[in-house]
Amino acid sequence: MKKKQIAILGSTGSIGTQALEVIAEHPDLYEVYALTANNRVELLIKQALKFQPEVVVIANESKYTQLKEALENQPIKVYAGAEALAQVVEAQPIDIVLTAMVGYAGLKPTISAIRARKTIALANKETLVVAGKLINELAQQYKTPILPVDSEHSAVFQCLAGEIGNPIEKVILTASGGPFRTCTLEQLAYVTKTEALKHPNWEMGAKITIDSASMMNKGFEVIEAKWLFGVQPQQIEVVVHPQSVIHSMVQFEDGAIKAQLGMPDMRLPIQYAFSYPDRIQSSFERLDFTKCTDLTFEQPDTKRFRNLALAYEALHQAGNMPCIVNAANEVVVAAFLHDEVGFLEMSDIIEKTMNKVAYIEHPTYDDYVATDAEARRVAQLLI
Repeated sequence: MKKKQIAILGSTGSIGTQALEVIAEHPDLYEVYALTANNRVELLIKQALKFQPEVVVIANESKYTQLKEALENQPIKVYAGAEALAQVVEAQPIDIVLTAMVGYAGLKPTISAIRARKTIALANKETLVVAGKLINELAQQYKTPILPVDSEHSAVFQCLAGEIGNPIEKVILTASGGPFRTCTLEQLAYVTKTEALKHPNWEMGAKITIDSASMMNKGFEVIEAKWLFGVQPQQIEVVVHPQSVIHSMVQFEDGAIKAQLGMPDMRLPIQYAFSYPDRIQSSFERLDFTKCTDLTFEQPDTKRFRNLALAYEALHQAGNMPCIVNAANEVVVAAFLHDEVGFLEMSDIIEKTMNKVAYIEHPTYDDYVATDAEARRVAQLLI
């Protein structure tokens, strides 16, 4: 059987490194064709030496010489820059492109991969947040499957297996509530980045961990769910489930609810995207119901966690508004991680940016690029 050739965009991040664990566990099924990273050149070199891909790309061109010299005795092609990143996914042998980059930077290479008719294993939620309509149109045009890797969307995707033709009444996305679920508004005003980076259940990169703490991550997942599953905003519900055992649910029009359960381990949804429609053996930890006896649910509080409300508002307004929210959020999270803004101030700046950047009802790709740049400029000035 021919091994699936996999390109990992963002191989040095949390999703990328776990995807390599999945590949290492199934060397008879999968092979790494391409690895890419933004800055972490030392880890990229280690990965390249171990997995021997055909190609590696470092987005930060200043790290190219270091990468090239480290791999000069290897049969590996080495490239640098954003353009190379977008081109590498078009290589003919690639079967699956895992988009595990963080943020807006994932949009362009994802579009290139769709046009090259590669199966997309989508972990970069910002691609659908920023340009969901455009991505869906391109995926239909090029008949490119998009398989969700986010644990919540993978859960919904798994719940929908075998349900073709059965209308969805609503999608229920679960949220852990993050580390500040029980904090008051007064306490949230003094949250530090060290506290915010301690997620109770999941191991993730810094950006997504802050997004999870502020519930912007869940807001983005609401927007992503609309485009992945063809539902309306009012059909997407968020439920806080602190144990992170139920990864999400689907309610059908007869009132039945299907849920997908498992340990909070990203390797499972990554492996499912790689093996779909098959399920294959794994060594991952199993859920033990003798220890898991207390599953609880709460309503999210959008007064304390305004980002969730802002994301719903952006989804209702549609057009380029989600793109504005994403750009402003990327700026404020970076500022929070550099101690330049407070935890609650992030929402204030995002909301002001939404009001200041020009709204476009039917944006083109060029409009998204311009909107992203303008929203970043506005958010930066507000800081």
